[in-house]
Amino acid sequence: MRRMLPLVAVLVTISACATAGAPRVEFLARPGSPGPFSEAVRVGDIVFLSGVLGTDSTGKLVSGGAGSEKRQALENVKAALARNGLGLDRVGKCTVMLADIGEWAAMNTVYRTYFPDTKPARSAFGASGLVLGGRLELECIAAAR
Repeated sequence: MRRMLPLVAVLVTISACATAGAPRVEFLARPGSPGPFSEAVRVGDIVFLSGVLGTDSTGKLVSGGAGSEKRQALENVKAALARNGLGLDRVGKCTVMLADIGEWAAMNTVYRTYFPDTKPARSAFGASGLVLGGRLELECIAAAR
């Protein structure tokens, strides 16, 4: 059995990293973004994408229902990565938030078309409500190198 560090030891380690040349944090805001957050944040060689919805260029949910939203959300993830010089092949982890966890199988059908060869780690959960009444929101973490 692995021995777990006490919380104090973990906090001391984090504190030491913060003062001993920790990676630079870059806030990568998308020009014209309406929200009070960055589209992505780069910490060293890791890029964290903010939650992405199935919205069009005007910021409204795409029409056509849940399937259209899922495809658009993945296209939006792809575009956000591209704006930061990355592709879907650099994604290591995705978190999927679904308005209805019953749509999990349908999400997998669309998701597989965007990750046919790579299989990022992934978790999902049902949410009681998403921004704009969306059917799903995606968060992804990618490697910059």
